[in-house]
Amino acid sequence: MNNILLVILTLIGAAIGIAVGYTVRDGKGKRDAANAESKAHDIVKQAEEKQVEVLQKAKEKAIKILEDARLEEKRVLEELKTQQLELIEREKTFSKQLLAIDESKATVDAIKTKLTEETARVESLKLEELKKLEEVSGLTKEKALERVISSVEVQYQDDLMGRLRKLDEMAADEIDRKAKNILALAVQRQASSHVAETTTTHVEIPSEEMKGRIIGREGRNIKAIELLTGCELIIDDTPGVVTVSGFSPIRRQVARRALEKLITDGRIHPGRIEEFVEESKKELALDIKKAGEDALFQLGISMAGIDPKLIQILGRLKYRTSYGQNALMHSMEVANLGALLAEELGANVSVCKKGGLFHDVGKAVDHDMQGSHPELGYQIMKKFGFPEEICYQSISHHEDKPKTIEGVIVKAADAISGARPGARKDSLEFYVKRLEELEAVATSFEGVDKVYAIQAGREIRVFVNPKAIDDFSSVKLARDIANKIEAELKYPGEVRVTVIRETRVIEYAK
Repeated sequence: MNNILLVILTLIGAAIGIAVGYTVRDGKGKRDAANAESKAHDIVKQAEEKQVEVLQKAKEKAIKILEDARLEEKRVLEELKTQQLELIEREKTFSKQLLAIDESKATVDAIKTKLTEETARVESLKLEELKKLEEVSGLTKEKALERVISSVEVQYQDDLMGRLRKLDEMAADEIDRKAKNILALAVQRQASSHVAETTTTHVEIPSEEMKGRIIGREGRNIKAIELLTGCELIIDDTPGVVTVSGFSPIRRQVARRALEKLITDGRIHPGRIEEFVEESKKELALDIKKAGEDALFQLGISMAGIDPKLIQILGRLKYRTSYGQNALMHSMEVANLGALLAEELGANVSVCKKGGLFHDVGKAVDHDMQGSHPELGYQIMKKFGFPEEICYQSISHHEDKPKTIEGVIVKAADAISGARPGARKDSLEFYVKRLEELEAVATSFEGVDKVYAIQAGREIRVFVNPKAIDDFSSVKLARDIANKIEAELKYPGEVRVTVIRETRVIEYAK
């Protein structure tokens, strides 16, 4: 009973507690809701106030933008109005100018027409005057002009001749002075030896008994040598010498070397001859190659862009001579002189140096191929890829008027190298023949009394008949003789032509 009562009391207490809790909670919830509603109302009120403020600012900004736009529009309209007024003024000015131009053009056309008419009238008057003059004088215009010119020539011939001579002398002296300065400087800087190597065609033998051994039984040894070398051996009564004869200098060198080896060895028979000829060919090939390389090295020309075969051909010039002058030494001199002259004259130094070195390369093969050495040299350089301006030097040094300044320089260097003292040697017969040809050319002209070739054919002095040749004609005669020598004769260097005209009056006092 007590337990039931305790339970009932507990339940009643719990119910009372629940009711009190609910009442308290409900009151708190109502208070929270009231607070939240009050805060929301404040927030909404603040937002409305903010909105009013933002709208007010936006309205003010829009009003300001509209005001600025109206001001800008007004300014632009004023500028457009000003430009329009300026354009109107310009159109008025252009219209006035066009009217003035039209008026000026009409005036000019009128003046032009008037001038044309006046010119035609003047020409007509000239023709009429000319016809009247021809009728009065009995001469046509051409005949009258010819008579006037002839009269002036006769009257002022001495003055004209003196003036011409003076101008020629002034020009010749100035040109000669400058040319001598340049050439002297180039030759001085070159300063090579005056002694040129020559290729011997003689082989010395220790005794006359060696001649028989060289000939061999029934001539078998000499036949073998001639067959293998392509040269002819001349064994005569000349003591201590065997002569090697042949057109090719290379073959003569092979024969000479082989003979020297045979003479030194002492065993002379066909087998030994063939062995020594082959050795000589190999040694000569190496010597030729070294000569070409040495020439390029001494001149400072790089071998990188030059074919070894061309260097071999260049080296063959070591055993080629022209009038006793070694062809390779001559080519090196021309290269050096050409480079020095090119430096002084502002030309292409490389073209002059390479062109000068290879200008006579055709002489290395002219015994084996048909054609002149200038053409062969041009073909060889073209074949090995040289530029046209360098290839042309092979031809230019034999042309009267080379086409390029480098061609003129190489031609001059070639003449200097060939004409300097000690460079070349001529036989007595060739020397006398050249002098006779020079004198014969000068004597072929009318009015020439005597001709003397002096200074080893470098100058000819022509004495003329003073009654047949006057001073003016003597100038023309000198030029004609020089032109004929250039056209008909071949000679190294240049030939000076001096025409001498004098009148001698002799009286005797008794």
